[in-house]
Amino acid sequence: MHFEDFSFGSLRIDGNTYAHDVLIEHGEIRKRKKKPSKKFREDFGHTSLSIEEEIPWGCRRLVVGTGAYGRLPVMKEVKREASRRKIELLILPTIKAIEALKQDPEETNAILHVTC
Repeated sequence: MHFEDFSFGSLRIDGNTYAHDVLIEHGEIRKRKKKPSKKFREDFGHTSLSIEEEIPWGCRRLVVGTGAYGRLPVMKEVKREASRRKIELLILPTIKAIEALKQDPEETNAILHVTC
């Protein structure tokens, strides 16, 4: 997987541009379905990453890119579940999350927020 570019609202991977949040699981890229987390929006002022979303747990390390300015809230239940599953959870601004993904990509899944 080759990360070519990231800027606010846009992520380019392997020649494809994504203008939405993505979920990466075992090298497969798909759109993040954040609808289950929208009900928590008022609590955080932003749609957070909640345990109710599809999270790619089948890995040793999960990288969460929190956006260009690092503002995506990650709910404590997500952190607890990662710990329970013995998955290393890295929560970083998306540009730093991309760098982390380049290290040991075989054992790493990700959720990348492309805006804020």
